[in-house]
Amino acid sequence: MSDGAMTQETAAATAEGAEPSTTNRSTTPTSSAFTEHIQSGWAERDEPLPAARPAAAAAAAHRAAISALHPGVRLVVPAGGLKVRSNDTDYPFRPHPDFTYLTGWGSDAEPDSVLVLEPAADGGEGHEAVLYFRGPAGRGTTEFYANAAIGEFWVGPRPSLDHVAADLGLAARDLDALDDVLADGGEALVVTGADLGVEALLPAANPDGDVLARDLSELRLVKDAWEVAEVQAAVDATARGFDDVIADLPAATAHERGERVVEGAFHRRARLDGNAVGYDTIAASGHHACYLHWTRNDGQVREGDLILLDAGVEVDSLYTADITRTLPISGTFTEVQRKVYEAVREAADAAFAIVRPGIVFKEVHAAAMEVIARRTAEWGILPISAEQSLEPDQQLHRRWMVHGTSHHLGLDVHDCAQARREFYHDGVVREGMVFTIEPGLYFQADDLTVPEELRGIGVRIEDDIVVTADGARNLSGGIPRTADEVEAWIAEVRAR
Repeated sequence: MSDGAMTQETAAATAEGAEPSTTNRSTTPTSSAFTEHIQSGWAERDEPLPAARPAAAAAAAHRAAISALHPGVRLVVPAGGLKVRSNDTDYPFRPHPDFTYLTGWGSDAEPDSVLVLEPAADGGEGHEAVLYFRGPAGRGTTEFYANAAIGEFWVGPRPSLDHVAADLGLAARDLDALDDVLADGGEALVVTGADLGVEALLPAANPDGDVLARDLSELRLVKDAWEVAEVQAAVDATARGFDDVIADLPAATAHERGERVVEGAFHRRARLDGNAVGYDTIAASGHHACYLHWTRNDGQVREGDLILLDAGVEVDSLYTADITRTLPISGTFTEVQRKVYEAVREAADAAFAIVRPGIVFKEVHAAAMEVIARRTAEWGILPISAEQSLEPDQQLHRRWMVHGTSHHLGLDVHDCAQARREFYHDGVVREGMVFTIEPGLYFQADDLTVPEELRGIGVRIEDDIVVTADGARNLSGGIPRTADEVEAWIAEVRAR
């Protein structure tokens, strides 16, 4: 990292007249001769205005929906800012999902941007949407070469107001105007947690709590056709990543930290075909597969074991996939591995079979659990009957699957987190909902309640589905699922 680097926080401090944290090591020239030299001799830029991106129409419809819920109230949705990773470096910027939902600005969004929905003038219906962001500073300022957090010399050029307005189909204004706009008072709602500075400008906002984030989460429970297509694109890229992992399994078995070979293979595909991974990849080999959120990924990948790969590509629109497959590293399941695997697949198929508009979301989990309880009882490891275990005050079968079967999916891997329980867990399933189905069985290596042959086996199968008018469609159904299909898949990839 070059010596002039500084974080977004440092940039803000500099703007307020404070001494930047890099003063003690900066070598940036300050002479008038240098300033004159670096600010001159630049070619004019020709920046033709783009056509509106495909996300623009969907975002406009999303804005109309939230506008209808809050007539006459100013709505403020910040993108958020950069977060410090280590002293003067930052984490990659990812805007708040509600901001992306309402603007269509995804992986290329500018930090610190804010969307304001102003109530229509003179008591008219609806809102006027205005996007505030930091436009280009120009070569006539010192910012472009001396400010490592936001200067063009360091991070590349920022788009112009006109460019973003055309790209997103939104009115765009410079961020410097935001303080005066928000200072005039009036009723307002703001999405909290993204930008504390914006919240401080609206001390009287949200008298009833963060109802704006709640309402946006509940709107986001149902995806439109454009959103479903974006999730499908993420799923398709994820499928290619799984192929890459299978191709790299020999390299993984040869390395002492083979799980990281697997993780790296998938991450490469995520960056090639998308923006990033949608969440930290779980590459859990052997008994690590029994740890539900194993992301250390520092273990060996051994012939004869299974590897559980829970991974998803996030595309540039920031919609993500979330898929799990459990693979025999040798290419072939053992008899006991196949028994566990097929029981989990049976549970997934049972859950998928009941999905249709009108059921209650929690029924999906219940359908999967009936299979898990029945199979563990048949194997003699459940100390009571399956019927007894399924009673609410028992649930002993959950020892081997403590997580839920489904969660909503979209701009976040666990999407719509602010929705009320009566709309989510206890909510009615509707056409256009996108969620996972992901049962599993996890027999930890030191679990004395199961036969030794089961210990250390962890299996999860996870698919991403969309609810249709009369049922559901498995968006990830093209990725092999049955034990026979998985074995054939591995053989086919290795033969390429």
